[in-house]
Amino acid sequence: MAENLMEIDDSNFAPQVLQADKPVLVDFWAPWCGPCKAIGTMIEKLADGYSDQILFTKCNADDSQQTAAKYGSKSIPTLLFFKDGSVFDKISGMTNQAKIEEVLKILTGEQGAAPFIVQ
Repeated sequence: MAENLMEIDDSNFAPQVLQADKPVLVDFWAPWCGPCKAIGTMIEKLADGYSDQILFTKCNADDSQQTAAKYGSKSIPTLLFFKDGSVFDKISGMTNQAKIEEVLKILTGEQGAAPFIVQ
């Protein structure tokens, strides 16, 4: 796993994500998922540029079914963006790097108004 990515699971999700002192991107994935591998490569590249502002994490949805279910990750890949312990935005399914980066810029305050906030 890349240096700027942290592996999380059911046991450490709350302290690592909900109690983080900066925004967090959670990549729900599985090793058998082709689109997950493609998005994983994008996440690694983005982590290199944003790791000082955002914590990048990966959560294996097969191994952490409780957390995946709690946050409505019904399909993978699913990216959840957390700010101050709450879900800020969500991307499900295959997407492009520009869309992920757009959310990261909004999350860090680099660009425009916030998207719809998921409660």
